[in-house]
Amino acid sequence: MNSLKVSDYMQLRPIKLTANMPVATAVDRLLKSAHIGAPVVDDNDTLIGWVSEQDCLASLLESSYYCEQVAIVNDVMRADVLTVTVEDSIIELAQQMLSAKPKVYPVINGHGLLVGIITRRDVLIAMDKQLQACYENAANI
Repeated sequence: MNSLKVSDYMQLRPIKLTANMPVATAVDRLLKSAHIGAPVVDDNDTLIGWVSEQDCLASLLESSYYCEQVAIVNDVMRADVLTVTVEDSIIELAQQMLSAKPKVYPVINGHGLLVGIITRRDVLIAMDKQLQACYENAANI
């Protein structure tokens, strides 16, 4: 099971946000994509942060109260992002997800460029597929 790699189950086309984007635009993209968060990248697709729905709540409350958009993604994003690489093990990521809170991890290459995302659901799918294969193999013995 350790041969299960992030690259086999990651999503290759995540939505991307930019630091200078209005928070309302970021929220619109999150809602349309049904994602709970998204990576923030620079012009070269280098990961520079992460924005979750929760990060946007306070900004949207203030904006809706005053009926004006003032905040940009840079104001609400987290710069300290937990990441994984394409070569990381699904099992190790599952163990990391038990202790760390993120439900979605950006997948980066060796240069810090965003190449995808992987969610807790993606990890569950990978592990379930492996478990089903184990059951099938055991039944054939």
